Amino acid sequence: MKRVAVISAILEEPDISQQQFNSILSKYKHIIRGRMGIPCEVENISVISIVVVGELDEINTLTGKLGKIPSVLVKTSISKKEVK
Repeated sequence: MKRVAVISAILEEPDISQQQFNSILSKYKHIIRGRMGIPCEVENISVISIVVVGELDEINTLTGKLGKIPSVLVKTSISKKEVK
């Protein structure tokens, strides 16, 4: 069964990490339902929220890959309710 999750990411150095971040997301586009990015130019960071619907292992794998990118902080909230 699938679950709904929100992945929150802060890119502390977006000039360096954004390309790798987007490359990983493109490999998981089949589970991504929505994405919102807010560039904070004065602070030189980007804040991104991604809504996904997928298997728990797939969500965790995506979150893990994003979290391994230098200067990227990631947190995920996963629903307890299973969906089809």
